[in-house]
Amino acid sequence: MDAVQAIDDQLFLFVNHSLSNPLFDWLMPFVSDTPLFRPAIALLLLLLCWKGGVRGRLCALMLGVVVVFGDVVICSSLKRFFARPRPFLHLDDAILRVGRGPSASMPSGHAANWFAATVVMFIYYRRSMWFMVPMATLVAFSRMYNGVHYLTDVIVGSALGASYAFAIIWLLNRFWINVGQDFFPLWWRQLPSLWKPGLQLESGGVVPTTALADTESQLASHWLRLGYVVIFVALAVRWTYISGGTIELSEDEAYQWLWSKHLALSYYSKPPLIAVAQFLGTSLWGDTAFGVRFLSPLVAAVLSFVLLQFLAREVSARAGFWLVMILGATPLLAIGATLMTIDPWSVLFWMLAMIAGWRAVKFDSTRHWLAVGLWTGLGFLSKYTALFQLLCWAIFFAASPEARRQLRRPGPYLALAILALATVPVLIWNQQHNWITVTHVASNGGLNQPWRPTLRFVWDFLGAEFALLNPVFFLAMIWASVAFWRRSPRRELAVYAFCMGAPLFLFYAAYTLRWRVLPNWIAPSILPLLLVMAVYWDECWRAGDDFLRTVLRRLLVTGLVLGCFAVAMLHNTDLLPKLTSYSLPNESDPLRRVRGWKDTAQIVGTARTNLLAEGKPVFIIGDHYGITGELSFYLPEAKAAVSAQPLVYYQTSEKPENQFYFWPGYLARKGENAIYVHQGKSSAPPTERLLQEFSSVTDLGEFEAKYHDRVMRRFQLYACRNLR
Repeated sequence: MDAVQAIDDQLFLFVNHSLSNPLFDWLMPFVSDTPLFRPAIALLLLLLCWKGGVRGRLCALMLGVVVVFGDVVICSSLKRFFARPRPFLHLDDAILRVGRGPSASMPSGHAANWFAATVVMFIYYRRSMWFMVPMATLVAFSRMYNGVHYLTDVIVGSALGASYAFAIIWLLNRFWINVGQDFFPLWWRQLPSLWKPGLQLESGGVVPTTALADTESQLASHWLRLGYVVIFVALAVRWTYISGGTIELSEDEAYQWLWSKHLALSYYSKPPLIAVAQFLGTSLWGDTAFGVRFLSPLVAAVLSFVLLQFLAREVSARAGFWLVMILGATPLLAIGATLMTIDPWSVLFWMLAMIAGWRAVKFDSTRHWLAVGLWTGLGFLSKYTALFQLLCWAIFFAASPEARRQLRRPGPYLALAILALATVPVLIWNQQHNWITVTHVASNGGLNQPWRPTLRFVWDFLGAEFALLNPVFFLAMIWASVAFWRRSPRRELAVYAFCMGAPLFLFYAAYTLRWRVLPNWIAPSILPLLLVMAVYWDECWRAGDDFLRTVLRRLLVTGLVLGCFAVAMLHNTDLLPKLTSYSLPNESDPLRRVRGWKDTAQIVGTARTNLLAEGKPVFIIGDHYGITGELSFYLPEAKAAVSAQPLVYYQTSEKPENQFYFWPGYLARKGENAIYVHQGKSSAPPTERLLQEFSSVTDLGEFEAKYHDRVMRRFQLYACRNLR
């Protein structure tokens, strides 16, 4: 390997130094990373989809799949595996003509992407090779000339990109040929090959025996099966994502992971189900980020499956499929399908209660009313917002004379009894702890403050929901919620879904006149309102002319493209500079809250090790529940001790501020030393309480936690000696 490195060094210096000239000094940086390429690629994809017919759309789709999968999964994984330093880090005399890439050197992502795109274009448009091959070669050469890759990086990247492009398309084509005939016979007959989209079946070709039987029923089964495929792929992608380490745990996830080590009837700010969920996930997969988040993608998959089945039965399988696609393109729901918070469970049980309620009313079924009580009760154990569903039911009973007849039957009251039973653990815990959750919820909602009407919170709330619910679908929900009241075959279902979502959304929208409302508070209302939109759009599609169908189709495509782009950026903001040449400022990066915690733990761990040299045991104190949870998770010695004697504590307080107040603190560790971690204002003095608890408190200075050389947070450390 030393001999290979020596040859690589010589070849690199030959290209980087000996071939240097003014023309190349201008051309190679332009070719390697010009901002013009990105809008040109976007325009090409748009033209392929708009004017290219089936072949163009397939080409655009394969370009997206191959390049994104190859760059994000294959190349990134190999870069982390080889961890080869870039030439400008290894050779002091390397001339760097472009920006310093944060990733490793082997293989070259630019070379892989260009040669992968060249193969895709060649498969669908053979003449493209006369442009693509020279351009790909020029880009690959420019990576050496610009000082960011070795020759072997470029060769491996080029061969790798061409190979996986061919392999991915070949595998997808074989899968379509083998599976499409059986599961999607109508669509397969229209497109028998993904490799050759112009191919037509011969008269003697294989024709599925059911191809001509009951076309409408077959189309419904096609949409349903395609929905299953999308749900399965989304589940696999999300599990792959959370196992890849792209993001770290959020503060709430780490905090509630600690709850799972102290299972109880309830907790300071939340019901107990989130702790049970994390306990189950980490019991299966260990105390890892994957274990913490394992159930969140699974909940999203179950939710999508239930909605697909429900809409296929009540509206159409086509509407169900597109609603599943819309869920994945709605940023707030997509985030909830990745992070393990209380919202995925709350949304799941709200929707299950809603679907069971529809069947209970429709079929006059006591059994389904029992299910309503069960799901609402589990919803309450997930998030207290579930009680709002009682208000939704009251409004629906008021709006539907047929539904009001259920009030003369035992079903609704049995559901209420089950819900009441589900509240018992929370009530018992709160009775034992002076009803602290009531105090916390009132404080969180500003009920302990005088009301001063303001519109500032209104615009903040609407702006956040406009962005997080996808601008297209947010406006479409409002449009459908106003327009669906006209008579239609499925008006009753739309009314029911509206009553199950609008009251919660409107309540919090009105509450912004008093207090700030966080965007996720309305999460359970989103799916019922999207359901109203899906029902209304399906009615318009069935009854509309070609113009209306074209409008609906373009709205749907625009919403999906815009939403998928936003969701991709929210899952990995490192993609933004690759696609647009623009990097978010650190303070505006939405992933700042889930990055840099490992570095934070390493810095705090080093400070603790230094203090241990004085000969006394050292524990850690956090000034916020979030950093206390993060350090407990990412500091190896703290994670190992979390179920025994904790190593990380929250600072003591006179009254409950979070769940740590109810657990054993550090005051029993008399005579020991501690590292105090303070986030916030630089050079802030230690708290008066801390000065009283220790014989001396020494400022260790301000530290920075980084991710790829970007500062994610700053914090102050103090050495606290001799706990009194």
